Amino acid sequence: MTTKPAVSLVAVAGRRHATLDLARRIEQEGFTGIYCPSPGDGLALCEALALATREIPFGTSIAHIYTRHVFEWAQTAAVIHELSGGRFRFGVGVSHGPAHARLGLNPGKPLDDVRRFVTELKTYAPQVGALPPITLATLRRKMVALAGEIAEGAVWANAARSHMAESLRHLSDARRNDPSFFVGNMLPTCIDPDRAAAAAVMRKALAPYVKLPNYQNYWIEAGYEREEIATMSDRWLGDVTLFGNAKGVRDGVEAWRATGVKTVILVPSSTRGGQMVAFEELIAGFR
Repeated sequence: MTTKPAVSLVAVAGRRHATLDLARRIEQEGFTGIYCPSPGDGLALCEALALATREIPFGTSIAHIYTRHVFEWAQTAAVIHELSGGRFRFGVGVSHGPAHARLGLNPGKPLDDVRRFVTELKTYAPQVGALPPITLATLRRKMVALAGEIAEGAVWANAARSHMAESLRHLSDARRNDPSFFVGNMLPTCIDPDRAAAAAVMRKALAPYVKLPNYQNYWIEAGYEREEIATMSDRWLGDVTLFGNAKGVRDGVEAWRATGVKTVILVPSSTRGGQMVAFEELIAGFR
């Protein structure tokens, strides 16, 4: 049987106990990881996962580096690393412009800020205890190369499958061939036999991203015209998301793995409801 992918999980307000129940079920169903984005406080969810689960790897994908002092990030990351028995991976990144504006942040240059953050984080290990492996949020080549230099992994979100092999060339051969070096992608997914309905859900999910300059520049680098990105063309949508019937989605996961992505992280949506419904469809689709 094909190895199941990892999944993205958010702790929705009012449903946090149910989210932990779902995490335990994800583990029992044999999915290979749980990765928590920043909405709902992904790091707090990871603290809970350290105690609520037993074997499944998990991590942040990603924690927004500007929202806490580096020492605070280090303390909590070390606690989760220890409590989880080493199953936790600390994924970090600079997020994007609208998040900075909403929080009143004035970040510097992403490459410089990430390098400084990781360097400082590691200096706190003698105080806080052993730190987990660090994964950098990546899109374009310079951040990919930086991940290979200073971190233990790289994770994309909404990447183009057609461009992934080229992106991975910016890692050294040693990094690409190191089984402990994490290579992941957060992949929007919708399982529904009605392919058109599933595509509509994917376009809604990606609508905020096509307005962001950092994503526009990445997709242009991947070979797309601005108009094709703005209109979310069929070609583009099929390259950056998975949607349609369960077999098609399963086959899509394997196609992503063939590009060199070791950990495919499905971000489930549904034509029929919210996260809980989407996970029911995902679990059923991978049985």
